[in-house]
Amino acid sequence: MQKLQFPLLMVLLCWCFSGSQANRVYVHPFNLFAAENVSCEPLQNPSIKPLETVPVALLDVEVLTPDNRDPAELDPQRQNISERTNVLSKLSNTLGERMYQALGRKHNSTNTLLSPVSTFGSLVNFYLGASKKTAKSFQDLLGLSRGTDGEDCVYLVDGHKVLSTLQAINSIVDDGPKDTITTQVWAFTHKDAQLSGDFIQGTQDFSDMSFIRGVDFSKPQEAEELVNSFVEKTSDGTMKNVFKDLSPNSNFLFISSFSFKGNWTKAFQPEKTSLEEFHVNETATVMTSMMTRTGHYHYMNDKMNKCTVVKLSLNKQSYILLVLPHEGVRLSDIESKRFTNLMERWHPNLQEGLLELSLPKFSVSSVNNLDDLLTNVNPLLETTLLGAEAEFSQLGDIKPFTIDKAINTVQFEMSEGEAEAQVKEQKAGIPLKTSFNKPFFFSVIEEHYDSVLLMGKVTDPTV
Repeated sequence: MQKLQFPLLMVLLCWCFSGSQANRVYVHPFNLFAAENVSCEPLQNPSIKPLETVPVALLDVEVLTPDNRDPAELDPQRQNISERTNVLSKLSNTLGERMYQALGRKHNSTNTLLSPVSTFGSLVNFYLGASKKTAKSFQDLLGLSRGTDGEDCVYLVDGHKVLSTLQAINSIVDDGPKDTITTQVWAFTHKDAQLSGDFIQGTQDFSDMSFIRGVDFSKPQEAEELVNSFVEKTSDGTMKNVFKDLSPNSNFLFISSFSFKGNWTKAFQPEKTSLEEFHVNETATVMTSMMTRTGHYHYMNDKMNKCTVVKLSLNKQSYILLVLPHEGVRLSDIESKRFTNLMERWHPNLQEGLLELSLPKFSVSSVNNLDDLLTNVNPLLETTLLGAEAEFSQLGDIKPFTIDKAINTVQFEMSEGEAEAQVKEQKAGIPLKTSFNKPFFFSVIEEHYDSVLLMGKVTDPTV
């Protein structure tokens, strides 16, 4: 079989030579996240210590409280948190870019949204339940391999360090009532199964709320209604009918959710809103609410890549990057490029200028099947990590344990809010008119580490 190796070298080179890190001593990602007293674990031998499992409460749609969690267990090791966050941001960005491009090719003409951070976290959750052989494949994909594994053994990272570091990125951006990130995890297993305490702890490392429940799958239609009702109630109605076509032989269902909620009034401060045309494609248009404001923005006319880039601050910790293709250029031409490389090019070249900026009101949500994401990148990935060849001996006491459905839901929601008193700024000069009235790319980025929280495109803002 073709060996599945993630191009880690390119990731490390980008990180090693980025300007903000020029004076730092290089530390291999594996060493930052390595397990304690790490050694090369034999792939074929059973675990040295028996699997510690925890009983799972039966699903009851009247009991909607999240799982109890011990704060002392969350991120027990804070050392090197800054270095860990910086390195993990780069790894998450690169894998997210790879998956977004695959997703974009499949959904070329529809609104698309992916959270690199959330997707990365979901895969690490499964890593915690994987056999050593499958865990090795996960580490290769995630860019966390030591690189000196033997053919019959693997050096393992501490998945809890990875997950708590990802959650730390979300915590940096979460700005209370202004801009809020909410992360949730649901896992449903067979009613008689017990799950690994290590896996359950992982769901708590990387979520604000987690719900682990047991379900009787012997009557799949009833189980489907029960699970979907529970998810809808515990997600405040934002997720409906997520699971379909359950089987009486189901072992395990998984959902991770990433939600970013902001406010257009604070982020954009529109001066007027009017109903205008948005060109969905060469032949179709829709009427949408277009916000317009004249002011000073950081932007760039990238002639090489044939696009206009505009930066909008969401809060002190995050911003949204808007990318509009030039006339006659397809959005797919921009999406096919290396976004992480483009960011490095754009950042130092963004200049402040006077724009008459028009932007449609838009909110985007997406339900992404992790099996499909991996398949779109490379069919061998799905087979090895979640499919027929994947082994999850460390997930629970069912043998063999299979992942039946793994879903990642993502939501970018911007409300209108109430108008606020605005500080009048000097607007001398003739503004450059820039209207996002055709399909465009956007990304929400954490300011300090340049961690990409969301990547998406808007092809129709009315959907």
